[in-house]
Amino acid sequence: MKRILAAMLTLTLLGACSLLPEQIDETKGWTANKLYAMAKEQLDEGNYTQAIQYFEKLEARYPYGPYAQQAQLEVAYAYYKDNEPVSAIAACDRFIKLHPNHANVDYAYYLKGLANFNEDTSLLAALGDQDMSERDPKAAREAFLAFKELTTLFPDSKYSPDAQARMRYLVNALASHEVHVARYYYKRGAFVAAANRGKYVLEHYQQAPALEEALAIMARSYDQMGMADLRDDAQRVLKQNFPTSPWLSGDGVKKDKAWWKLWW
Repeated sequence: MKRILAAMLTLTLLGACSLLPEQIDETKGWTANKLYAMAKEQLDEGNYTQAIQYFEKLEARYPYGPYAQQAQLEVAYAYYKDNEPVSAIAACDRFIKLHPNHANVDYAYYLKGLANFNEDTSLLAALGDQDMSERDPKAAREAFLAFKELTTLFPDSKYSPDAQARMRYLVNALASHEVHVARYYYKRGAFVAAANRGKYVLEHYQQAPALEEALAIMARSYDQMGMADLRDDAQRVLKQNFPTSPWLSGDGVKKDKAWWKLWW
């Protein structure tokens, strides 16, 4: 009996659904040119969700037409503007894979870097004076790699100067993150780990301002472990590069503006 009632209920619901008007697709019958024009119009007006829908319909209906490639790149930008960095990055990766020799592939690399960069810094205003070096640097690393690929493969690209500026910022950010971790280890007596983090900064971020503290942490960590030679080496490098460093006299460094605020 229960099965019969369930079957009757299902049929009733299906019948009711059949009475509902079908959703009309306004784009049915549109040419590729019209779809692209309407998508661009929505994009320019800031209606990013609608623009994405139009671009995706364009590629689905006309995958081999002249507008398909451009739609793939435009949809990446629309996702980026719509604060959907993961989708924007995926769209950029897809475009780069499918069209490595496209005239605008440099922009795909740049946009991929921007999407990662903004994902890493989008919460800065909300977090106030929180030290951003405490955050997971994965997005910062991905942004740096995308910008590095751009500047390496397309040094004359019009996007390369801005990418290089952002790379300098990201180097400081990544170095500060390593120093933050080194400081954490030092305070908890994990002197080997602290020294290794400082050494990593010395080896990979020699131009970053955070190198000063990294060298000081190395020297102090080696001192705590009774490794006089390594301590003296770290202090010598610190003195050569930062002759007026407060750490040379045993004073702590007074923190000024947080590194992440330098960009704003």
